[in-house]
Amino acid sequence: MNLRLQFVAASRPAEFDKAFGIIADGRPEALLEFPSQTFYAGRQELVRLAALHRIPTIWNAREFVELGGLIMYGTSLLDLSRQAAVYVDKLLRGAKPSELPVEQPTKFELMINITTARTLGITIPPSLLARADEVIE
Repeated sequence: MNLRLQFVAASRPAEFDKAFGIIADGRPEALLEFPSQTFYAGRQELVRLAALHRIPTIWNAREFVELGGLIMYGTSLLDLSRQAAVYVDKLLRGAKPSELPVEQPTKFELMINITTARTLGITIPPSLLARADEVIE
């Protein structure tokens, strides 16, 4: 596939600018944000930096795309909350935590910000738009 992967660490918001400078110097075709609480808390700045450097980015939470990020693909937090409620109900009814099965997420969401795609000069294929759970215009 002729891919070159580059890992750039930023463990706190003060490192975001420097990290994006390093990323931009490599002239990437895309960026994948690795989920973390630090990145989620700094989502507004991260989306701003991705736009500033014109880097197409895929995020893990819908809030990034709502702020102007390009694409989000990840677990449905609403569905995870529903799953958690089922567990809480079982615990309140007397189930032992050690007897409850470990479950993996089962619902994933795809969200696309078409306005951001146009700004970046990217044409989103109709087949991908058709699969999206939500498209922001």
